[in-house]
Amino acid sequence: MENIINTDRWGFKHFVNTSVSEGFLRDPIIMQGMSGPRIMRNGQSFINFSGINYLGWQQDESILSAFCASVMRYGLSTGGSRATQGVCEAHHSLEQILSRHHGKDKTLTFASGMLANMGFINAMTAKFNFSSTSKIDNRDTVLIFDRDCHWSLWKAAAHLKFGEQLLTFRHNDIADLERVLGLVGSKKAIVVFESLYSSDGSVAPIGKIIDLCERTGALSYIDDANGFMVYGEPQRPFYEEFKHINRADFIMVSLSKSIGLEGGAISANAEFIDAFEVLSGTSIFTAAIQPPTAGTATIIIKRLHDDPSIMDNYVYRTREFRQILLDSGLPLNEDPSFITSVLIGNEMKAEHVRESLEEEGFCVPIFRYPAVKPNQAIMRLILHKDHSDADIRCFAELLTKLLKDIPEATGRTPYVI
Repeated sequence: MENIINTDRWGFKHFVNTSVSEGFLRDPIIMQGMSGPRIMRNGQSFINFSGINYLGWQQDESILSAFCASVMRYGLSTGGSRATQGVCEAHHSLEQILSRHHGKDKTLTFASGMLANMGFINAMTAKFNFSSTSKIDNRDTVLIFDRDCHWSLWKAAAHLKFGEQLLTFRHNDIADLERVLGLVGSKKAIVVFESLYSSDGSVAPIGKIIDLCERTGALSYIDDANGFMVYGEPQRPFYEEFKHINRADFIMVSLSKSIGLEGGAISANAEFIDAFEVLSGTSIFTAAIQPPTAGTATIIIKRLHDDPSIMDNYVYRTREFRQILLDSGLPLNEDPSFITSVLIGNEMKAEHVRESLEEEGFCVPIFRYPAVKPNQAIMRLILHKDHSDADIRCFAELLTKLLKDIPEATGRTPYVI
C-alpha cells in the first residue's frame, strides 16, 4: 500500500502554499559557471554586487592549480570525522597559521563559520561527563550578545533562558554593555560580538569592549567573519579598532569572505580548544573542511600576509566605490567599511528597485525583515576587485534614478536576502 505522508498535519503544505502565493518563497537562483564580478543566469550575464568572494581567488590560475595539487595529495575528503580518523596535514597547517595570526595557543577548524559559532555556544554552556571524575558543567554561564549578532549565534543560544542565561546590549553601545555586565555581577559571563557586521557594515569598538571585559572578568568572543585579513594593518581604515582584536579570548573567522573558500575556525588558549574538540559537537559529529580547501586556504592566507598590497588595493577601491555612491546622493551606512549598504527603508520599494536593477543586468541583494528591522530594508553591496569603473558608474547612475522614480509602496513583497 502506498505510504502517503499527510503534510497538512505538520503545516508544511499550508506554509509553502501561502509563502509562494504571497511572494515570500521561491526556488533558488541557478548560476551557470562560477561566481565573480559577473555571473550567468539563464544565458544572461549580470554585473554581480552580491558575491562575497570579492578577491576573485577562484579566477586566479595559481590558486586553482594549488587546489588541484591538494586534491591529488590529500584527496577529496578526509574520509571520516576528526575523532574517528583524524585530520590531514592540510588541516594542521591551516590551524597552525591561524594560531600564529591570532597569537593564540591553538585553533580548531570547522566545516563552516556557522558551525564554529554554534559549536562555541554549545561548548561554553555544556554539562558533560566522561566519568565520575572527568566532567564539566557550565550551565551557569551567562552570554551577553550584541543585539545585531549573526543568526547562527542566536540559534545556538535559543535553548538558554532569556533574561537569565542570555542577555543583550544595544548595538555597539559600551555604556549599555557596562550596565548589563553590572547586572551579571560575579557570574561567569561571555560577551559575544562581531568585528564587522554584515548587514550595515558597522565596526565594533573592539578595544573598548575588551577593556570592559578585562575589567569585569568577563570572557570575550569576537566573530571576525567579515573583518578577517581585511582590517588590522596600520595603513588600512579602522586600525584603532582592529589592532585590539587579538586581545579577545576567542576569535572566530570564516574562510568564505577574504579567503574565498568555505570553512570556519576558532582560536583560543589550548585548554579551551582541546575541550572544544568534544564539547562543541559541531566538530566531532560532522566532517571536517575538505583537505584541498584547507590546503588552499593556507596558501591564500600566506599570500595575503606576504603581499599586503592585495588587500590594500581592494580596500582603497571600496573607498572609491563608496565615494562615487555618496557623490550620487545615495543614502549609505555610516561606517565606511568595505560592506556598503544603501538605506531604502520601505520593503516593497526595495524589492521593486531590485527587480528593476535585475532587468538592467545587475544582481544585488536586498536585506529585509527578519534580517533587519521591519521597514528598514537595505541593499547590501559587495564590490569585487575586478569590477570596472564603467560597472560602478553605470550602477550608481541607475540606482540613483530608480530610488527617485519608484514610489514608496505598501503590501506584501517577496522576502529576499
